[in-house]
Amino acid sequence: MAQLSGASEAGSDNSLLKAMSDAVLAMAAELRVDSILQRLVESARALVQAKYAALGIPDGEGGFAQFITSGMSDDLMRAIGPLPRTHGLLAAMLSETAPFRTRDIRKDPRFEWWPAAHPRMKSFLGVPIVAKGQVIAAFYLTDKIGLDEFTEDDQSIIEMLAAHAAIAIENARLFERSRELSVVEERNRLARELHDSVSQTLFSISLMADAAATLVDKDPQQARARLQSVRDVASAAVEEMRSLIFELRPAELDADGLAPTLRKHVDVLRRVHRTPIEFSESEYRRLAPRIEAEVFRIAQEALNNALKHSGAERIDVRLAVVDGKVTLLVADDGKGFDPSDAQARSTRLGITSMEERADALGAELRIESSETGTRVQLEAPLE
Repeated sequence: MAQLSGASEAGSDNSLLKAMSDAVLAMAAELRVDSILQRLVESARALVQAKYAALGIPDGEGGFAQFITSGMSDDLMRAIGPLPRTHGLLAAMLSETAPFRTRDIRKDPRFEWWPAAHPRMKSFLGVPIVAKGQVIAAFYLTDKIGLDEFTEDDQSIIEMLAAHAAIAIENARLFERSRELSVVEERNRLARELHDSVSQTLFSISLMADAAATLVDKDPQQARARLQSVRDVASAAVEEMRSLIFELRPAELDADGLAPTLRKHVDVLRRVHRTPIEFSESEYRRLAPRIEAEVFRIAQEALNNALKHSGAERIDVRLAVVDGKVTLLVADDGKGFDPSDAQARSTRLGITSMEERADALGAELRIESSETGTRVQLEAPLE
């Protein structure tokens, strides 16, 4: 019996080591922070058999820049509401480097409250993720399956995962910063090309048009020839502009796809404008490059208008694939406007651009606005 017990424990250890190895290898294969965070939280939940798991990254201002969950449906997350603040035990795991576990989270003096739709949890294990002596994130695991509380072995496993997580997160951040620098350098190159080629071409068009104007009365045939040259050069300039605009498409869009690129764009806008912008996706998958490019540009225009003109305190961005269509919603709670008003359109030039892009996709674009906010909704066929 002792031999059987020993063999069983060895098999369990081997299974655990394999699971940990699989989790670490999966992280190593990813270079995007969002993908790594999702893998981390799912691996943590599976390794210690928790019903729920989360990984939080603080924003330094009392909230979470990201709060990734596992075990909760999209509908439940929407019902719970905005990302939590860093309070109670959530905050404790971000300010202390020591792990913490308890049989009943509600009996801890640091526990405060849950939103109405939040599951009522009991057992808890929290483990900070530390890099260079600083807490950069934390694991939160609740409701141990099959037992009343998490064990010391569970804590050791998550501590081991946290050590690997710190390295993976730092590496992914360095990679993304490097890629952002590459994007800046590429845009500078394109700006130089615009100045060196297209601007010079436009100047040439202006000179040729002036020359044609002086010949209209003196030599109409020569004037027509000059105007034909103007047309040819203008066509060449249009083609060159199209080529450069295509190059300006975010590099991440081709490599990562629409959902990760849009999420990253929202993160950047949130930091720059200090406006709460929530992004969610549902049932999303990679689409044809042309569709992804146009939907991304429409989202950019809608966000730009909301940030510049609405005075919104909150903006929601939702992306989904439903019934053979890709849907995009950008909604804000700012001051509304009349989408059909000519003056509004002159100050919000993106409206016309969005409509043209939607037409190119054979999509339906609805812009609804009132005193309580604006909704821009796109439904585009996948084919």
